[in-house]
Amino acid sequence: MFCVERIRMNHKRLWVFAGITLVILCLNHIFGWSSYLSNMNNLAFLKQAVEDNLPFAIGIYMLLTIAGCAFLALPGVTFAIFAGLLFGPVLGTVCCSAATTIGAALAFAAGRYFLKDTIRPMVIKNKYLKKWLFGNSGKNQLFVLIMTRLVPVFPYNLQNFAYGITDIKFSTYMIGSLVFMLPGTAMYTVGTAGLADKENRMLYMGIAAVLAVGVMGIGIFLKKRYIQEERNER
Repeated sequence: MFCVERIRMNHKRLWVFAGITLVILCLNHIFGWSSYLSNMNNLAFLKQAVEDNLPFAIGIYMLLTIAGCAFLALPGVTFAIFAGLLFGPVLGTVCCSAATTIGAALAFAAGRYFLKDTIRPMVIKNKYLKKWLFGNSGKNQLFVLIMTRLVPVFPYNLQNFAYGITDIKFSTYMIGSLVFMLPGTAMYTVGTAGLADKENRMLYMGIAAVLAVGVMGIGIFLKKRYIQEERNER
């Protein structure tokens, strides 16, 4: 009886999640939320807000980014570019990193609450997904998290919901996301700030190039080391 009731509850959560997602997609289609960050008129408004009231502008940016990460299928590079244009390399990186991490946490929590108990049993039947997302040691999950976080080009909300159905710990997920999103976020933010700042363009673009090489180098190093460890364990 208890098992039947639990199954019903899990399916109810899934339907609630599907309903919420459908409503958000419909509203996004009607109001064009996902295109807000690419609208030059909105960018001009926020640039003026930065000059008039910096805390207000930061608050608006943070809310938009958190909502975009949690509910809209936007690539992370969008938020980094916007931050670089609005706030410059340092403050832009800080704001983008904080907002995307908060948004990632909200989406992860939603995925774990609404989806894990119903989606996990279906996903785990695939031997490849089982190996990479549900390994007993947790090493595979951490490796996938690091590699997908290093460069912010994937839709964050889809990733975050997916991580929610795995067994990765929330603390590991949060710390890993914050740390390994930072280099890629800084790369795009600093690079964008360089395009917008003629006086410091060469400096910022140089820093962005170094960060890009660093991101690629970290990815290659971790991949080689991980694969070597897997071979040694066999």
